[in-house]
Amino acid sequence: MNDARATSFGAAADHYEAARPEYPFEAVAWMLENLPHGSCRIADVGAGTGKLTRVLISAPDAEVVAIDPDPAMLAKLRESVPGVPTFTGTAEHLPLPDSALDAVVLGQAWHWVDPVPASAEIGRVVRPGGTLGLIWNIRDESEEWVRRLTEIMHSSSAENMVNGPTSRGPQIAGPFGRIEVERWEWVRPMTREQVHRMADSRSHLITASDAERHGIHDDMDTLFDTIGMYGDATIDLPYVTTAFRAVRAD
Repeated sequence: MNDARATSFGAAADHYEAARPEYPFEAVAWMLENLPHGSCRIADVGAGTGKLTRVLISAPDAEVVAIDPDPAMLAKLRESVPGVPTFTGTAEHLPLPDSALDAVVLGQAWHWVDPVPASAEIGRVVRPGGTLGLIWNIRDESEEWVRRLTEIMHSSSAENMVNGPTSRGPQIAGPFGRIEVERWEWVRPMTREQVHRMADSRSHLITASDAERHGIHDDMDTLFDTIGMYGDATIDLPYVTTAFRAVRAD
């Protein structure tokens, strides 16, 4: 992984688990629809606290392992998704044998990796004809208040890669072929406190100074007052889930 912030999330594992959104089942199913019927082996790389892992294990006959560079995130994953084997590693260095898997998936993580060596390493552990799937939940900034929220919290590498004005999507290299993409729009009801915790799970705030962090939260409160979001009232935070898939060449 190519940024020190990529391994900062363990310090906010509780916030990440409590406030980050789940992945729509239909989006995950689309990423994996080319897999063979019956038993299949999948690695969730950059698994974090298991937001994507818990969707993967709902697939019949799926054997899932979770890999992340941060032991604190994996500890939270074992609490949240008990029974899934966990390993410390990265997309560029996977603790798995050759051709052991039918698919590798990354949720909210490919923007942290070096895409060429990561593609080669994932190609090593995925069988020919297997799948590399990438997925992101990104807030829909077509709404003005959501755009302003992102400005306050600071945009992330994920948002710039997937939804940036000059974005061409993620780079996937050989041995994987043509990249396919699909999008799903949905909303997530959230309270003021949940949005604050979501902000605290972001790498910019985790690594910010106390003064900067307090300033960001003050500006968020001002925004919430402006849109009439008080107490335990919820507001629908719109999301766009974007998924990509590519097949390993023979």
